[in-house]
Amino acid sequence: MVERIIVGPLFTNSYLYFIGKKQCLVIDPGADSQSIIRQITILNKTPLYIVFTHGHIDHTAAAIELQLHFNSSEILNLAHKEDLPYFGDEAESRHRSSFQRLGVEGEALFLELFRGVPTIDVVLQEGDLIPETDLRVLHTPGHSPGSICLYSETKKILFSGDTLFFEGVGRTDLEGGDPESLERSIREKLYTLPPETRVFPGHGPQTTIERELRYNPFFRG
Repeated sequence: MVERIIVGPLFTNSYLYFIGKKQCLVIDPGADSQSIIRQITILNKTPLYIVFTHGHIDHTAAAIELQLHFNSSEILNLAHKEDLPYFGDEAESRHRSSFQRLGVEGEALFLELFRGVPTIDVVLQEGDLIPETDLRVLHTPGHSPGSICLYSETKKILFSGDTLFFEGVGRTDLEGGDPESLERSIREKLYTLPPETRVFPGHGPQTTIERELRYNPFFRG
């Protein structure tokens, strides 16, 4: 049902979410396109959609190469409307400036990651269902204005992007970050989910809502 592929210098979790026997959804293809392509091929799946939990390039950098490999005209990119400034041809300067704030190491990291910026075909909002899946969009701003999580009520799983981690939360010191919004998103949108919900984050190991309610040092229940 869920396949995790760890990619790139920031160890981003990219996920394949299976749709039936032959198709899949790709979540946050952040780097190492050949690793993602190889896993999709091994599993004999066809990607239908690429969904971005937010627009930072460590979650988007492999998307264009995936589309080219699997026929770009048939794979649609989906992201929240508030993160649209991170996508499209004019977004390169935004990403570059974000990394330049980190100094020489940031510039080197940008050059390692950057593979072009994908464009968005389907704009998401709170409550939308990802087509042909049971994943519902939860708008969880804080790490970025358009950060989202994807929740399956029937399967009790959550793809949390960079909003909630194993005993951690997303950083808010980047452009568009807001700590108060992040806390509100976690407390009102995520901690209200069933405690047994499995959480698949954008970085690090999986966890559960129950564990984060008890042990997360940033925002406990």
